Amino acid sequence: MKFQKSLLIIILLMSFLINAQQSSYKPEREKTHNLVHTKLKVDFNFAQKTMNGEAWITAKPHFYSTNSLTLDAKAMIIHKVSINEILIPFSYDNSEFLRIQLPKSYQKNEEFTVYISYTSQPEKVYQKGSTAITDAKGLYFINANGLDKNKPTQIWTQGETESSSCWFPTIDAPNQKTTQEIYITVPDKFVTLSNGKLINQIKKGNERTDYWKMDQKHAPYLFFMGIGEFEIIKDSYKNMSVDYYVEKEYAPYAKAIFGMTPEMIGFFESKLGVEYPWNKYSQMVVRDYVSGAMENTTAVVHGDQAYQKPGELIDENVHENTIAHELFHHWFGNLVTSESWSNLTLNESFANYSEYLWREYKYGKTDAEMHHYEQVLAYKEGQSEDKNLVRFNYTDKEEMFDVVSYNKGGAILHMLRKYLGDDAFFLGLKTYLTEFKFQAAEVHQLRLVFEKITGKDLNWFFNQWYFGAGHPNIEISYDYNTLRKTVTVNVGQLQTTPFQFPLAIDIFENGKRKRHKVFVEGKDASFSFPYSTQPNLIQVNADGVLLCDISENKILKEYIFQLKNADNYEHRREALLEVAKKQEDKDAFAAMVNALDDESFKIKILTLQQIDLINKFAKKDAIQKIMKMANNDPKTRVQAEAIHTLGKLTDPELKTIFLKALESNSYSVLGKALVSLYYIDKLAAVTKSKQLPDEVRQILATPLTRIFIEENDESELPFVAKNVLSGMFLTGDDATKVLFQKAFKQVSESNNSEAIQNVVDDMVEKAKQFKQFNFDKVVINLMRTMIQEQEKGNKSNRDKNVQIIKTAMANLL
Repeated sequence: MKFQKSLLIIILLMSFLINAQQSSYKPEREKTHNLVHTKLKVDFNFAQKTMNGEAWITAKPHFYSTNSLTLDAKAMIIHKVSINEILIPFSYDNSEFLRIQLPKSYQKNEEFTVYISYTSQPEKVYQKGSTAITDAKGLYFINANGLDKNKPTQIWTQGETESSSCWFPTIDAPNQKTTQEIYITVPDKFVTLSNGKLINQIKKGNERTDYWKMDQKHAPYLFFMGIGEFEIIKDSYKNMSVDYYVEKEYAPYAKAIFGMTPEMIGFFESKLGVEYPWNKYSQMVVRDYVSGAMENTTAVVHGDQAYQKPGELIDENVHENTIAHELFHHWFGNLVTSESWSNLTLNESFANYSEYLWREYKYGKTDAEMHHYEQVLAYKEGQSEDKNLVRFNYTDKEEMFDVVSYNKGGAILHMLRKYLGDDAFFLGLKTYLTEFKFQAAEVHQLRLVFEKITGKDLNWFFNQWYFGAGHPNIEISYDYNTLRKTVTVNVGQLQTTPFQFPLAIDIFENGKRKRHKVFVEGKDASFSFPYSTQPNLIQVNADGVLLCDISENKILKEYIFQLKNADNYEHRREALLEVAKKQEDKDAFAAMVNALDDESFKIKILTLQQIDLINKFAKKDAIQKIMKMANNDPKTRVQAEAIHTLGKLTDPELKTIFLKALESNSYSVLGKALVSLYYIDKLAAVTKSKQLPDEVRQILATPLTRIFIEENDESELPFVAKNVLSGMFLTGDDATKVLFQKAFKQVSESNNSEAIQNVVDDMVEKAKQFKQFNFDKVVINLMRTMIQEQEKGNKSNRDKNVQIIKTAMANLL
């Protein structure tokens, strides 16, 4: 599973509203029975948002003989239970566990099939979901009554963690594996998708039954069912179907969004030495999805943030990492599954690291390093340093889906890869996948595979990184012996429990780098190295592999050298930010200008954001360089930032650059150009902003809001109002939040009833979407503020506007 960034932000924003509970030991689910096969027949009551189901559950005792079977079945109506058409007794406890009395005692490996007739009631399910912002209903009806003309009618499922049992009875645990078949009856206008192969379709009147069959075993949480009006865009890998299910509007762009999937399959097969283990690969994009994406076996589901138009894709396919992530799960998570949620790292850490592997292969070392840096930064900012990667004690299983299981786990795999070497690391992955295919596993089994291959003891690595918490907090100092011409690098660990780790140290002499590899074993360690001439720079953790915090004292001259010469992206980035603080120094400013040529486009962007063009040194040359970047840089995001940087100068002579940029196919370039043009030619910028197609205006909501709020354009307040709440709460950008707070104030004070209606409609929708976080209380407080603003003065629409707001409040209270 991959989380949508905005959902993670809202989780962090609102987490203080969740009451902490005491954690307890969470073992692997005890296996009394093993699932063997699951057969389902389903149809739907759209008006009531329920599903009629029949289930044939084939199981057998795991070891001990038993005369009863307990299945997970949440919020269902159980009509009857039988074996061989003979009704058998059952009890249904608290609408959660279906306890079935079997007609006899079954022995180990003696299979039996239980038939269950039931009704699934997802709207009556009340359990926390893995995004922590919505109830985990398992089965979701989207616009079921069809009244919302701006949203299609869809049905889709979300099984992880244990929500498949909201729509079919099962043993809802990751250590279970079952084959499956499902008959889905729907109105004929709808397309269906499920796991495995579509065997046949039978039409009867206005309805159609699709029969999907999965012959390979997988965990119940990976079952999927998706229904709606979709275009199916066909693709392939070798002789295997690779299909993309999208709404008609996005059919022309489906291959631009998902078209790298076949290449990804081939790359991962080659890297792992294990062929893609399933019979197809389909991806469906749905509305109102509760997460970023989910790796349902052969039937991946994506949220609609995957939808992008050419003007966005030219900047970056922001969903590419997610596409790789969910695909890699088909080896790590689907083929071999973590036996318990405590061992979730075996699923999510690998999927997280697959993003690095893909970017390294497709775009090179620097691009992969940029991604790695951002993943590690998210972990450090997530305030999760007290959590073990493998956690047997937690309050709720959903807590496992965090930056430790994902980001930190991916970084740990990167360290393990570098310590063992590529040959051993990837052979270990191949061996693990081969030995445990179609089974569940735990972290110790992964360790034992690597130990068997390498002959190394890896308890020290797994104990500190998998079964321990935190990371090294290192203080570096240097001692030079000018007589002996040696330098001693002192490594001190400041955290309570010391780590042991390999460490790369680069020493630069006369501009040339020599790498030294050392191993730190204690709280304090020192390493001495000879030199011929005084080193230009000593770079600790030079390869950026070690997950750590480092503090050291460097002077400006060293940072300037580091910015130009450091091998790793993170170190050049670090140096850039330090050099940017000293731009009054001529050499520092020159280093900033040189950084505009860095091989990392993100260094270029950061330099453009930090450079001081009011600086007296070589300002003209710098501006000329930025003008060329604005016109010709191969990365449109760099072009956009160059335009933004030039826009700060408010120089009319730059108008031709901004006007040219208005013709760009890139939405990021267009947005920055409009704002830059606004400050030198307001009429031209406003006119262009109003002429843009509605779909483009929506994508450019932030820059257009800046223009319309600055312009105090009453006619555009309805447009601004639609985006206010997202801008205030669903962005990590402080400047954008401030902008939309100003926009909210302007809407609240206005006499514009359409704008008032738009903003409260959006408030009601998001309050319901994020209700589990008590976001409705935040929204109600905002509505009260709006009423106060409306009651000030004597606006002609005051009473109407107040009534609009009060009606919305009543909808939430």
